[in-house]
Amino acid sequence: MAKSRTPLPGGRNMFSQVQRMQAELAQAQAELAEQTIEASAGGGAVKVVMSGTQECRSITIDPALIQSGDGSMLQDLVLLAVNQAIRDSQLLAARRLGPFTGGLAP
Repeated sequence: MAKSRTPLPGGRNMFSQVQRMQAELAQAQAELAEQTIEASAGGGAVKVVMSGTQECRSITIDPALIQSGDGSMLQDLVLLAVNQAIRDSQLLAARRLGPFTGGLAP
């Protein structure tokens, strides 16, 4: 014999609340993808622009640094700037998505 299902109290309200939260999360993620942060190294000789979703949008290198011929320094500065941009982008994402993730990393 099949059991009859009794609706949970406030079930529809809970479902609509979940749908609303999903829509808000999707909106926050879309906004995060459009936001950018900039990090630099070497006094601005290397600049990295990254989205809030950790997509590298651009890397700018001062021509004087390239002309210096110091490839090792150039590599180090690019690495520093990219890593800083990633950290800053992760912080931005954590602040923006924190209310949806309960403080867990996105």
